[in-house]
Amino acid sequence: MAVAGFVLVVAATSCLAFLAAWMVRRFSPHATGSGIPHVEAVLHGKIRPAGPSLIVVKFVGGIMAIGSGLVLGREGPSVQMGAATSLVIGHIFRRKWEDCRVLLAAGAGAGLATAFNAPIAGAVFVLEELVQRFEHRIAIAALGASASAITISRLVTGNELDFQVAAFAEPDIASWPLFILLGAVAGVTAVGYNRSILGALALGDAARWLPVEFRAAIIGALIGVVAWFAPGLVGGGDGITQSILSGSMMLAVMPLVFALRFVLGAASYAAGTPGGLFAPMLVLGTQIGFMFGAACGVLPFVSLPPEGFAVVGMAAFFAGVVRAPLTGIILVMEMTGSSSLLLPAVFASFSAMMAASLLRDRPIYDALRDRTIRAENRLREAKIVAAQ
Repeated sequence: MAVAGFVLVVAATSCLAFLAAWMVRRFSPHATGSGIPHVEAVLHGKIRPAGPSLIVVKFVGGIMAIGSGLVLGREGPSVQMGAATSLVIGHIFRRKWEDCRVLLAAGAGAGLATAFNAPIAGAVFVLEELVQRFEHRIAIAALGASASAITISRLVTGNELDFQVAAFAEPDIASWPLFILLGAVAGVTAVGYNRSILGALALGDAARWLPVEFRAAIIGALIGVVAWFAPGLVGGGDGITQSILSGSMMLAVMPLVFALRFVLGAASYAAGTPGGLFAPMLVLGTQIGFMFGAACGVLPFVSLPPEGFAVVGMAAFFAGVVRAPLTGIILVMEMTGSSSLLLPAVFASFSAMMAASLLRDRPIYDALRDRTIRAENRLREAKIVAAQ
């Protein structure tokens, strides 16, 4: 009976990943991965927007991919679907591209705000990461869209924080250098994570002889094996993050969980299915912070428990990977309600940014945006050849 159950779980996860990748390839190639790099490329005028079919593919494919246990987040699909939906509305009302561009950015921010119950982070993300400069029209639209989206979301799902954490006292000044050191550790690890994702994608490119659906099926089968033995370790990882923040995960198993999630995150993103990076990033950042805080617990001047360091680690790792520190800090504060850790998060995010920059690592979405543009150019060339 156990063997039959094992085979069923592995087959189910493999089939769901296969179907999600097939939908993307067949109906909307731009629905692959996070979708945030695609939105950025459109906003910067590098590629044309995708059609309305992207919304359906991203929604259904995202449910199948994340539901199968792939280590992917929900924010990428939410951002891209929000942007695509806003663009459809702009076309319905026959707005010019200048207005549609504002709607596109605002819808993306609303998608992020809804995904994490974080309205301010949604608006800041638009300016800091998507547009990468302050534009008054987009700022106004992003704030309005995020506020209205979160209002509807809270009417439906309630107003609870994404993560329940204890109330932390503001750390003593003597411990502030530790947060700079934590940020440096998170920044170096973030560089490794970025390169692992790009390396996994490069491996997929090198294996073009194997259709993307079958590559996704193999990765899905691997996820199924892990899910059979440890179901809590697959998927986006919110449960893992909450268990760390509540202090219920054993420190002894945390390095193994970290290594497993690190590898599975890169492999899952290379599967060619819809799914984002935020939630998996937050899991890794929480673990880095908790393990660092546990190691610092022997110091007499450290009063902050490891759970508090875990909150700071979330923001620092986000800053190291994405290079959008304001978004990371505000997002973590909104998700946890830990405003007393604002200054430590600033110190750690600064240090993470410095470490990643000194190692000359590109922000992950910049690198992925370039891949998106190259993929669009290949699609365009293929269509021209087919037409001839």
